[in-house]
Amino acid sequence: MNKLLALCMGLAVVFLAACGGEQSVDDDSADEATVERIPVEVASARLGTISAFYAATATLEADGQARVVPRIAGQVVELLVEEGDVLRAGDVMARIDDERLALELARAEADLSRLQQDYNRHREMHQRDMISTEVFERLKFEFDAQKAQHDLVKLELSYTNITAPIDGVVSERMIRVGNMVNTVDPIFVLTALDPLRAVLHVPESELSRLLPGQSALLHADALPGEEFLGEVARISPVIDAESGTFRVTIELSDTSGRLRPGMFGRFSIVYDQRDNVVMVPVDAVLTEDGRSSVFVISDGEAERRPVVPGYRNNGDYEIAEGLSAGERVVVTGQASLRSGSPVLVLGDPTGLADPTAIASHTLAETVLDDET
Repeated sequence: MNKLLALCMGLAVVFLAACGGEQSVDDDSADEATVERIPVEVASARLGTISAFYAATATLEADGQARVVPRIAGQVVELLVEEGDVLRAGDVMARIDDERLALELARAEADLSRLQQDYNRHREMHQRDMISTEVFERLKFEFDAQKAQHDLVKLELSYTNITAPIDGVVSERMIRVGNMVNTVDPIFVLTALDPLRAVLHVPESELSRLLPGQSALLHADALPGEEFLGEVARISPVIDAESGTFRVTIELSDTSGRLRPGMFGRFSIVYDQRDNVVMVPVDAVLTEDGRSSVFVISDGEAERRPVVPGYRNNGDYEIAEGLSAGERVVVTGQASLRSGSPVLVLGDPTGLADPTAIASHTLAETVLDDET
């Protein structure tokens, strides 16, 4: 009986040991099959064109502006333009009372007509030696003086029509009908809208990069989503010693008429452009202690790779060294990564980015299904 009892207990121990071993093998297989992968988002490095530019802000100004002042004093009897009207040089803007000057012109014309007849008659007499040269020349001087007086009155009469001195738009009107005006105070402001200009105060470190004729792109806050093209018109050769900046003047020709003086604008002056360069999103590039790197996806794992970035523009970095077009880099989720970390690529059907890794992943799933 004792021997039988001991045999039964030995068999029980062996059975339990065998069951425990199988459980351990199954646990190890499950651990291998359920490796924790870090979710990330990726983007492909691509070839493209990137530009280098200097960015600054400035307020648009009118390149031409005229404060219209009457050439003669008088009372305004008619207004022909209003604020916002677009004019050509020479267009009549207002009229001043011309009654007195019209009468003076009529008298000057009558006196000139009388002297004209006297001059013609005395010229014939002088040709026949019927009067002396002294008498004839005195009459000629009187005639010339009267003609000048006539022309002067006629000119002053023309000044009663106040005209636009330049092409532009009426930006301000300071008078009304019935007001008395003089030859000192302006009565209109006329602003030329084409071209417009902006003056940038640029740090001296950019002096060697900027040149007249370079393109300048404008984005105006008042016109979101729209882009306007201008160019660098001139660059001051003098650097302000106090601010360490120099003046760069940009001109823009806006045929649409949407830009206005006083608008706040953001300018980008393009000073270099590179074609067929490797580009990645800015979010993919990590910079620590002055060194840059990216995480590249390979065989379902993340590999940290040092790179040399170049120009940055429109949310992209140029990668001068360290990366090839077509390689996939992590743009979201880098904080949890180390070289060799397994990753789960969001947006990919398998969660992996490499075809070899996808095949291995599928094979592993098949083996697990068979064991099940």
